[in-house]
Amino acid sequence: MRPKFITFEGIEGSGKSTQVKKLHAFFLEKNIDAILTREPGGTFAGEKIREILIDEKIEKLEAKTELFLNFAARLEHVEKLIKPSLAQGKTVISDRFFDSTFAYQGNAFGLDETLIEDVKKMAISDFAPDITFLIDVPVEAAFARIQTRADNNRYEKLGFDFHQKVRDGFLQLAKKNPRIKVIDGTKNQQEVFAEIISYF
Repeated sequence: MRPKFITFEGIEGSGKSTQVKKLHAFFLEKNIDAILTREPGGTFAGEKIREILIDEKIEKLEAKTELFLNFAARLEHVEKLIKPSLAQGKTVISDRFFDSTFAYQGNAFGLDETLIEDVKKMAISDFAPDITFLIDVPVEAAFARIQTRADNNRYEKLGFDFHQKVRDGFLQLAKKNPRIKVIDGTKNQQEVFAEIISYF
């Protein structure tokens, strides 16, 4: 398998992070050199920016502030981790990428899609994942999972309507982009995983 850049998306509580780890372990078992990363994050600077974005003590950031912070972290991520890893023949699996910015800061927080596209172009040009898995679950199901967690971040504590807008945003992106594969996240973990690996 040639090196691929694979991303996972979904609302909070969708189960995507579990599937990210399962796919990484699967590739390693198959002797496919793969690394696991996340957004925001992936680099030292990116993780520092992540701390700001999820900090509960920050009551509310402006949507444009979040947009610029996410793409600042993403630029570091792409140039210092993702592209070099792909060049070394490694497959890169990321828990979130720019589709999250369109769903969260765009659809849920109301930023214009054209503005996000302009910032994306400036930061990472046309760089994009080879394939994206959207683990889709109804917000009610996701909330039931989130409520059992002890360490929910600022985004996970936002209300039902916000997360419904995020889900709607992801599904709209999937309709427009064949790169995004919608996976039914209400199935059990193994069924979800079996569908994911059927693409490889």
